[in-house]
Amino acid sequence: MPSLKEYKAKLASLNNTRKITKTMKMVAASRLTRAMDAQRKALFYSTKLRETIARLAASVDATAHPLLGVRPEVKNVLVILITSDKGLCGGFNNNLIKAVNRWLHHPSRAGQHIHFAFCGRRGWLAFRGKHHQRIFKYYENVTGRPQSTDAVRIAHEACGAFLGGQFDEVHLAYNHFINPLSQKPVFEQLLPIAPAEVEPSEEKLQPDMILEPSEGELLSLLLPKTIEFSLFFALLENAAGENGARMTAMDNATTNANQMITLYTLLRNRARQASITKELIEIVSGAEALKG
Repeated sequence: MPSLKEYKAKLASLNNTRKITKTMKMVAASRLTRAMDAQRKALFYSTKLRETIARLAASVDATAHPLLGVRPEVKNVLVILITSDKGLCGGFNNNLIKAVNRWLHHPSRAGQHIHFAFCGRRGWLAFRGKHHQRIFKYYENVTGRPQSTDAVRIAHEACGAFLGGQFDEVHLAYNHFINPLSQKPVFEQLLPIAPAEVEPSEEKLQPDMILEPSEGELLSLLLPKTIEFSLFFALLENAAGENGARMTAMDNATTNANQMITLYTLLRNRARQASITKELIEIVSGAEALKG
């Protein structure tokens, strides 16, 4: 049985841990509010942009722009993996990494050469040993506070590699933010822009409609913007999910710390009571011995 001193040391350590987890929960909750606000605003813009692309793409041929062109044979694939830079957020990163591993070993990927671009340190640490020869890029410090300039840079390099023939497909893997308690790993085909992503709407452009600028110029302007914003929106989703997962994890850690403090306080009191009882017995026994 641990001594009274050991119980006191454990309680002091647990109290310090509770202070840290409680503070981290408050910080994550504050950041989550800002991240969710940015995500909501971006969602509205994303919806309108996709509607515009859908109307335009519904009236043009798939060969109208290189970013719409599907390669006859897919050999080289780039996966842009978005994770967090830091841990202490429960299974937020591990769930996505497991999903990526399942995706890699799917029969449809047989014979393909998979390359990675990492946004976030946790994904890079998970795959650098196994796939170090297939790392396209590692973008540091882009997931904590997402910036549109980072998304533009990543999109520009991904589009350049795709148009240059280095990759036949580009996929995006990240955690979709549902609520602070739930995040879902998702995969999106970023390039070529798949028909599912530019579904023709009911309001197609009329053949006699005059566009300014032309359809080709509009595609050249809007399709790269769509890729850039898809990446930016994924970074925002990741940031919201990370802070939500960390807030939940720290709340659970604080609850567990409270339970441990309650348990060890009870055990400490029992140990102290046992120590007092032992001392009383020794005093009584000594007094009885003196009488005899």
